[in-house]
Amino acid sequence: MRAVCLDVRSERGLLVGPVARQAYHLLRLLLVGIFLWSGLSKMVQPEVFAGTVGAYGLLPDFWVAPAALGLIGLEVIAALGLLLERRGALTVISLMMLLFVAVLSYGIVLGLDIDCGCFGPDDPEANAFHDLRGALFRDLLLMLAIGYLYLWRYLNRLVPRPWFRSVSCPDRIREV
Repeated sequence: MRAVCLDVRSERGLLVGPVARQAYHLLRLLLVGIFLWSGLSKMVQPEVFAGTVGAYGLLPDFWVAPAALGLIGLEVIAALGLLLERRGALTVISLMMLLFVAVLSYGIVLGLDIDCGCFGPDDPEANAFHDLRGALFRDLLLMLAIGYLYLWRYLNRLVPRPWFRSVSCPDRIREV
């Protein structure tokens, strides 16, 4: 019987090297595009999105409009932060995705037949059918992409830039 030695770096081939770097940036830009499209499309008619938020029945009526506006703004700001590789932007996007997965799961459990509210009033998916399960599946795939971004950053010792330049990063950790 022959001993097999594994090279740790070859085991992480999808997480180190030039192809992994391209995959990281491609997934990052995909998330930026999705969140910008989502936020900007809802910004056109925020009252329609507020109606969708209210349809889930999770918030009292007086909190629906502020929550909807805050979520729209947060999507756009987090997307721009991720585009510019700012510290905390991926965390905000991760937390929003966890919120979206929880709300969609809640809607599925209750058997709600409503639009997910993901891409505003002009979303072709919303006009054709109300598919909370499809939206949940899409969000779970996006969570896998987010997980890849976190893992790639960790293994490559990458720390995004701070929002303000007065904060400095240690020399041993690279900035993007």
